Amino acid sequence: MLSLHTNASALSAQNSVGSTQNKLSTSMTRLSTGFRINSAMDDAAGLQIATRLKAQTSGMAMAMRNTQNSISMMQTAEGAFEEVTSILVRMKDLATQAADASSNADDKTAMQSEYDALGSELTNIMANTSFGGAALFKGTTGTLSLAAGLTFQIGASTAEKMTLNLSTDMATLHTNVGLTSARYSSTGAAGAPGTELTAAGTANTTIDVISTAIKSVGSVRSALGATSNRLDHVYNNLSNISTNTKAATGRIMDVDYAAESSNMTTQQMLTQAGTAMLKQSNGMSGLVMSLLQ
Repeated sequence: MLSLHTNASALSAQNSVGSTQNKLSTSMTRLSTGFRINSAMDDAAGLQIATRLKAQTSGMAMAMRNTQNSISMMQTAEGAFEEVTSILVRMKDLATQAADASSNADDKTAMQSEYDALGSELTNIMANTSFGGAALFKGTTGTLSLAAGLTFQIGASTAEKMTLNLSTDMATLHTNVGLTSARYSSTGAAGAPGTELTAAGTANTTIDVISTAIKSVGSVRSALGATSNRLDHVYNNLSNISTNTKAATGRIMDVDYAAESSNMTTQQMLTQAGTAMLKQSNGMSGLVMSLLQ
């Protein structure tokens, strides 16, 4: 029907051009941002899933940093105990030498001087070894700080945590190392010079005391090493989970440039065709005037 008031063909062409323009705008937005989903209107369900995956990935990234920092802390403590072991071994050598009949009083006095210095260094290590400004071993009431237990956050949820409790081993270590030298103190206040090597008969018994202390240090070092190994495995597992979670997020959020470029080209061609048809439909009104001539 020819009409001056209603041009059905033009309205249809105009509607088609408008729809095509919206699709073209969406394609250009996706290609410019690199994301298939730029608002909830693009894919409401996909956005919800991707947001949850992103939150998990972010949490795991922080947990991975936690594990590396925790391993560094464990290695700091283990390295300090390695030096403690070296000192105790030297102290045991001095006690063994002092227990021999070939060592006279002057010899034992000289050995005791070195022994006391080593005891003071044990105090320094146990009192001042720290990580991030916090003392790792310094005791306040005869116990060591590690004895309180450590909790590691090893995942993105509240359930993903790991606890290290060395209360028994650390208390034993503190007691046994304290028996080796009168100069030793976990609080940092070294005592008076001792007589572990100069007093009659004490050098021989000191050998066993130091051996017991070495075993106590070894027990704690073993626990720290096992914990570090576990944290390393946690890191590797988190890395695997994070990689695959990121890949899943990318499949939801990222645009396929090949497909979207093809789609944009199609929409551009349709826009041009629709615009041409709109021009043609607007000429239909001229036919009405030809009937009135």
